[in-house]
Amino acid sequence: MAIAGKGFRQMLPQKILFCTDFSDNSKPARQNAVDYARAFGAELIILHVINSSRIGYPSLDEGLPLDIRSTLTNIQQSVQKALSLMASECSKDLQRVQTSVLVGTPAEEIVRFSEQESVQLVVMGTHGWTGFKHLIMGSTAENVVRTSLCPVLTVKSSSS
Repeated sequence: MAIAGKGFRQMLPQKILFCTDFSDNSKPARQNAVDYARAFGAELIILHVINSSRIGYPSLDEGLPLDIRSTLTNIQQSVQKALSLMASECSKDLQRVQTSVLVGTPAEEIVRFSEQESVQLVVMGTHGWTGFKHLIMGSTAENVVRTSLCPVLTVKSSSS
């Protein structure tokens, strides 16, 4: 008896977005993203958002001084190298892997990117912070879950 009708196939993600901050907490989420992409035959997009508020500019609309622009360029190049290595590793198990680097507020950029790219599933790790640390650091994963138009799978690491 076949249960995979047309409606069921439409529920399967064809594009999966894995968001990484390169922390150990993101490793279990990466494995889940790869496993889902392999199981569904989906494209995997690996995204890192450089948090602009951590480089001293919450809004980049006004432009950047030359010294910070140079620093940002160096950061973007380092991130792209790290993403390329990660994509190479993931490509051992998947046919379609791409990467992207954005600058801005992570949760906002993740949601905007997922909508622009018609992503059907977002996979991301969570630090599992509570109390004061959660209040100060916030939760990118929590904000993405609250504002995303597509399903979001959050994966808590065993070290959290």
